[in-house]
Amino acid sequence: MANKNNVTELILTGLFQDPEVQRMCFVLFLPVYLATVVGNGLIVLTVTLSKSLRSPMYFFLSYLSLVEISYSSTIVPKFITDLLSKIKTISMNGCLAQIFFFHFFGVTEILLLVVMAYDRYVAICKPLHYMNIMSSQLCHVMVAGSWIGVFLHSIIQILITIQLPFCGPNVVDHYFCDLLPLFKLACTDTSVEGISVMANSGLIALCSFLILLTSYVVILFNLRNHSAEGRRKALSTCASHVTVVLLFFGPAIFLYMRPSSTFTEDKLVAVFYTVITPMLNPIIYTLRNKEVKIAVRKLWGKKDS
Repeated sequence: MANKNNVTELILTGLFQDPEVQRMCFVLFLPVYLATVVGNGLIVLTVTLSKSLRSPMYFFLSYLSLVEISYSSTIVPKFITDLLSKIKTISMNGCLAQIFFFHFFGVTEILLLVVMAYDRYVAICKPLHYMNIMSSQLCHVMVAGSWIGVFLHSIIQILITIQLPFCGPNVVDHYFCDLLPLFKLACTDTSVEGISVMANSGLIALCSFLILLTSYVVILFNLRNHSAEGRRKALSTCASHVTVVLLFFGPAIFLYMRPSSTFTEDKLVAVFYTVITPMLNPIIYTLRNKEVKIAVRKLWGKKDS
């Protein structure tokens, strides 16, 4: 299993040790994952096929849903199948791949939420110039720019990790591969690496959250000049976005902006943003958005309407 100075296979401790509890988790989380894929997939298809959802807001929403499916699929399928396994193993290369894609899609979501906040800011604060500012070209540039930035972020995380020597224990105290639990297995002091991860991941989450917070303060300030109906519509759209932001950023900042620990709470917090939040996002966006609900009904209810 472990060579002279190189661990090739890792064992994951999982979320809970009790087999009965694990089976209950399997029954609970499998429908949640399926709902995540179906719900977000439905949004992607609806926005792609519907003629009425052509504004930049829906372009970003469909991208966000696509990222949610990818992000969830990086962790959840293995996590669910592991719930039925006595020994949960993953190869070192598989572990590094999981870390790369987990950070890649996770930070893509963060940047997309920032871009969506900018879209709302322009729509509410500069409505007359909205279509000129939020051109199709700018939307594509923003999405492409976020992919490039995220790729660099994820590569940095992997480069930090592959330099570490792994020669001893091979049990990762988590249900998926993440940097801080993996660092605990290195045969060297990883305090510098831990700080760099906190700076790389934590600061991205914190800075993005502060940008989002500022944009919504500006939006609320500008809404004073709108009519009651305009205010209601703008607040309804923004409320769904703010809810998604809080659900995603709260746990991420909690985990990455402090020193690592081995608390079970950390794993439970991680379950929230890897399993639960990706399922909630399509529900939040469609329930609060009349146009999406109408488009879904037209496309999937009555094909002829």
